[in-house]
Amino acid sequence: MIMPYRFVEGLTVADIAFEATGKSVEEMFISAADAMTNTQLNDLKQLKLEVEKEFTVKAGEVDRLLHDFLQELIFLKDAELLLFGKYELEISKKRGEYTLKVKARGEKIDPKKHNLLVDVKAVSWHKFKVEQTEEGWTALVIIDV
Repeated sequence: MIMPYRFVEGLTVADIAFEATGKSVEEMFISAADAMTNTQLNDLKQLKLEVEKEFTVKAGEVDRLLHDFLQELIFLKDAELLLFGKYELEISKKRGEYTLKVKARGEKIDPKKHNLLVDVKAVSWHKFKVEQTEEGWTALVIIDV
């Protein structure tokens, strides 16, 4: 199976960088969310889909929308101890504003069950980039750990 994201070495010293791709913008968002979760949890297949959370994110630009989506996932990890392994996303644009509707499924963090790696603190704006390519969408993301 081809992973829709790859970790980028040497771009940052104390943080983690990854590139996420997708044929659609929604696929790229899911790839970025999976990559971020994979920095925290060794095996994404460990996550049971027991808890469902729905939320909406709005922004004027696609890059801001991705940034705020990932930040919301970090908030839910910190506030409710939730990590997610499956997403249903719907992105729409009206009057110059993007709206992302998210349905995320996952479970509460259990250190006895989950092989935790690092704690993600924030999504950095440093070198953050989202672009549409001939193949689809690509994002470069650096996360503070």
